[in-house]
Order: sequence, then C-alpha cells, then structure tokens
Amino acid sequence: MSRDINVRDTFNGKDRVIKHKSGCTICLYPMPKYSSAYAVFGTKYGSVDTTFKTKNDSEYTTVPEGIAHYLEHKLFENDECDALELYSKTGANANAFTTFDCTAYLFSCTQKFGENLRILLNFVQDPYFTDESVEKERGIITQEIKMYLDDPGTRVFYNCLGAVYHNNPVRIDIAGTVESIHDIDKGLLYKCYNTFYNLNNMVLSIAGNFDPDEALEICDELLKTSENQELDVIVPEEPYEVKEKKVVQQLPCAMPLFQIGFKMPLPEEKYKQYIVYNIMLEAALGSTSEFYNKLYEEGIINDSFSVGVFNGRGFFLPVISGIARDPEKITELVINELKRLKKDGLPEEDVRIVTKMTYGELFSGFNNVESVGRAAMQAIFDDREIYTAVETTAKIEYNEVVQALNELDLDNYSLSIVEPNS
Repeated sequence: MSRDINVRDTFNGKDRVIKHKSGCTICLYPMPKYSSAYAVFGTKYGSVDTTFKTKNDSEYTTVPEGIAHYLEHKLFENDECDALELYSKTGANANAFTTFDCTAYLFSCTQKFGENLRILLNFVQDPYFTDESVEKERGIITQEIKMYLDDPGTRVFYNCLGAVYHNNPVRIDIAGTVESIHDIDKGLLYKCYNTFYNLNNMVLSIAGNFDPDEALEICDELLKTSENQELDVIVPEEPYEVKEKKVVQQLPCAMPLFQIGFKMPLPEEKYKQYIVYNIMLEAALGSTSEFYNKLYEEGIINDSFSVGVFNGRGFFLPVISGIARDPEKITELVINELKRLKKDGLPEEDVRIVTKMTYGELFSGFNNVESVGRAAMQAIFDDREIYTAVETTAKIEYNEVVQALNELDLDNYSLSIVEPNS
C-alpha cells in the first residue's frame, strides 16, 4: 500500500503522520510503555462554521446555530444499533465532543484495540437520520440548552462572548438556542455531514499502546476515499470595538462570577501569539505574580482567579475570570495594574519563570496518552506539528512578551457578571 508517510523519533518511539489515500490525515504516536490506547476521529467543523460552500456549490449555505452539536448527537445511532452499545461490549470508554471549531469522536481502551477502532471508523462514516429520530433528538437537546441557561459558570462565559463580539458565531452557545435548533431537519444534517465529514477535512489520531501496522491495515480497509471539495467557510468580519462594555445577569449563586475579555484583532503568527499572550497574562496577573498574591492575601480574590487566552478559528480573546464579591473593583485593579506594567515594565525574571513553567507543562503533556492524541489532531487542524508549542515556547524572548502587553488595548474590553439573585 502506497502512503505519504513522515516518520520521526518521539520520546517513546516513532510517530507517523500519514496522508492516507482516502484523504484523511492519520497521526500515529506509539507509546509502548503505557497500558492504554486512545483514538480520536475528528473533523474541522464546529459551532462557528455556519456559512460555507464547496467547489460544487454555486452559492454559500447558512445553517442554524447548533447544527454541528446536533449532528454529533445523531451520529452515534444508525438503523441497526447505537455505537455506545457496541463499545460497552468491548469494555472501551467512548465519548464525543463539539467545540467552537472542531467535532470529535473518541475511545480509550486497554484491550480489543482493533475491534474498537473498527467501531469508530464504521459509525462515523455511516450517518443515518430519519425525520422521527431527528425530532426526538430535538427534545433532548432542548432540555440540554435550557439546563445550561441556569448555570452561572456557563452564562458568565457566553455573556462575555456576546458582549465582545457583534457578528462572530462564537457568541452563540455551541448547542445553539431553542429557536435555532427548531429549524434543523434531516436534510440540513445530511448537507452538513456530506460537507464537513469529507475525509479531506478529517484527522484520525491514535496514541498509546497499540500496533501501528494493525491500525493502518484497518484504515486501509475501512476509510472511504473522498474527493477534496475545496471547502470554504466564512468567518464574519468584526468591528474593532466590543459590542457592550458590561453585561450583568442574576442567577442562583453564592457569590458573583465575572469574566473580563479584551477584544483584539487576530494577530499574525496566531499560534505563537497565543503562547506569548498566555505567558504575558500569567507573569502580569497570574498566581506567581505580585499582583495576585497581594490581592489574595487581602481577600479580594481567591484561587478561582485565572488568566488565559480563548483562542480558535476567527477569534483571539485574552480573558481574566473568577469569583469575587466585587467584580467591578477587581476589573479596576486589573486595568490599573496592566497600565502600571506598561509604564514600568514587566519584571524580566517573572517572565523567565513563567516561560519555563509553560515549557515544562507542555513537555509533560507528552506523558499522557489522551493529551498526545488530542494535541496531534489539533496540530493538524492548525496546520502545524505537535511539537510546535514546545519548540515555540523555548524560543520566546522577553521583548516579545513586553510587546504583547503594550499592544493590549485596555479600553477595549467587556465585563460579564453573574450575581446572586434576590
């Protein structure tokens, strides 16, 4: 069997990245010293992908929000059985997830790897939707949506996205809304499946204790050859400014939750800047910083306080979040501290420590079978290698972190608060 294979040494053996004849990209990361194997079969298709066309379409199609998540729910079932029932007989742990820019189906096992891989490849490539089953699923997903409407942690997050973004679909819950999923039918599900579940848009990533040759034999047997459809997805343009400065919602909770999102254009070298901005936020405000420890000792913040970058296809958002009695005071303190650091400069030693910590955390991820499997899939979707994060972090310089701080617009933010209701 002729395959385009790139083989390189890893920490545990040799990995292979293969462009399979079917169009699918296959990532194999043998880790023979581990007891389990993990496989994830994903498509570059998430909740933000609502407007798209292929080379065979004369115009763009716009579909209801939440359809990627709806499709994930329905794909487990066919006219004969439920895939989860098949996994229960092999002893594997199986699941699926939909994010803003990815949908994936996965299993982990300690035995019967080949049988489990066959189940995965078969059901993901064999959609079966009826009007009755689609309607039944609508009720299930409606209840899921309503459940999260009352969850403070979910609402503070999505309310922030809704306050930051005017047009980007990331401002809508991954599951959609009760109104949007009402318009989903069997025809739209097949349309999205045939568009986004084309194997040229998909990755199969396997890590852990498995036989790579057995995995490739099963792939050669079961993966169906697909023609590249030259898929084009539109990401709506965004104004520079946030949509709303502040949004407050009242829900049952013990203390207010908050999230501060700093809106900014997509940076060049987006993945590198994702690492740079995370290091900058952690050095300036994170748990090793003077700012954090001072506010923690004074009881203004607690260990829920966190910083990071919310990053994906078409969005890049530095975020500060936590639980506190006075979110507006914390927002003021955060802004003042970032202004001070812009003026006085980030302590170079703090940046060095955080950079080393980041490198260590990324490196340690290669000791986890699931982390390796997911990271390999995401690397392909991002058009990079799995080792890019470690290699990039090792080369980050102090002045790049300072530049990230200086480029952060401290006036262009949204504050989301969920506070206790009466």
